[in-house]
Amino acid sequence: MHLSDFDYDLPKERIAQTPVMPRDSARLLYLPKNSGPSQHEHFFDLPDHLKPGDLLVFNKTRVIPARLLGRKCGTGGQVECFLLHQAEADLWDCLVKPGRRLQPGTRLEFGGGQLTAVIEDRTESGGRLVRFQWEGDFQKVLSQVGVVPLPPYIHQSLNDPERYQTIYGNRPGSVAAPTAGLHFTEGIFGELEAKGVEFAEVILHVGLGTFRPVEANAIEDHVMHKEYFEITEENALRINRAKEEGRRVIAVGTTSVRTLESMSAEGRLKAGSGWTDIYIYPGYRFQIIDGLITNFHLPKSTLLMLVSALAGRERVLEAYREAVLREYRFFSFGDAMLIL
Repeated sequence: MHLSDFDYDLPKERIAQTPVMPRDSARLLYLPKNSGPSQHEHFFDLPDHLKPGDLLVFNKTRVIPARLLGRKCGTGGQVECFLLHQAEADLWDCLVKPGRRLQPGTRLEFGGGQLTAVIEDRTESGGRLVRFQWEGDFQKVLSQVGVVPLPPYIHQSLNDPERYQTIYGNRPGSVAAPTAGLHFTEGIFGELEAKGVEFAEVILHVGLGTFRPVEANAIEDHVMHKEYFEITEENALRINRAKEEGRRVIAVGTTSVRTLESMSAEGRLKAGSGWTDIYIYPGYRFQIIDGLITNFHLPKSTLLMLVSALAGRERVLEAYREAVLREYRFFSFGDAMLIL
C-alpha cells in the first residue's frame, strides 16, 4: 500500500490547541466496526455503548517532564536535553541541543545545580547517553527542573500540566500522553463499574518516535520505533479469561493495542516485559482486541494505519472526512472515536 492511501485534508483550525473542560465533554464519534452509519455523541455517552462483562484495557503510563533546559558547566552556554528512555538507574538516552557542542565528557547542570549530568557517549541515532546526578527522589527533582513536552502541533502553553496526563496514570516513563485516556473522569469510571464493565491495565511508555513521520512511499518498508512495555500475570489472566468467555476486549488507545498484540499468540495473551516495534497496518489479523477507543490521528501516520487495520481504510477515512465537516477537534487534545 502507498503512503498517500492514508492522507486526508485537515484544516489547521481543526487541530485542538487546548483540552476541553470537563474531560468527558469531548465529542465522540461512534463507528460500528463492520457496518452501519457513524453516530455523533459525547464522551460521557460511552457507557451506553458498553455492556456488562466488557473489558477495557488502559495504559497506565505517565508523562515525565522530559524537556530539561539548563547550562553547560564552565561556559554557561544554554543547553537543552530531552529524555527519551532510561537505560540504567541514572543513565538516559537523550536528544541534546546544540548537538555539535555537547560531546562526550561535557558536564551540564539544570535547575541551578539541582540536577547535574555528564555526557558519556553518542548513540547510533545521533543522540547522547547522559548520566545524571541528584539528591533525593529523581522524579521529584525532575518535576522541579523539567517541563512536560507537548506535541509539535500544539503551539499554546498549557496552564495545568495535569491536563496532559490521564487521571489514572501512575508509572512515569512516557514523553507523550496516551491521549485516548485523557477523556476519562471519575464519573465515567463510576458509571462503567455500576454497569459491570471490567478493567485491566498494561504499561507502554510512549516514545518520541510516535511523532516521527513515515517517509517510505510503500508503507510496508517503514521501520517502527521501539517502546518499552509491561504486562503482569494478573492482567494477562484477566484478559485471557475475558477472551475465553467470549467477552469483548476494548483497548483504550493505540498504545494499549500495540502492547496487547505484541504479546499475543493464537488468541491468548502472555505476560512479560520488553521492547516492542510491532507495526500494525491493513491486513493485520488482531488476536486480542475487539474494539478501540482512540483520538483522531495525523494524516499518513502509523496510528491512522492501525485504526484502518481494525475498521477498514476507506471506512475510517470516510469517518475522518465526516468529522472534519462536523468540526470535530483533532489530535492529542481533540475528540474521540469509538470503534466497536
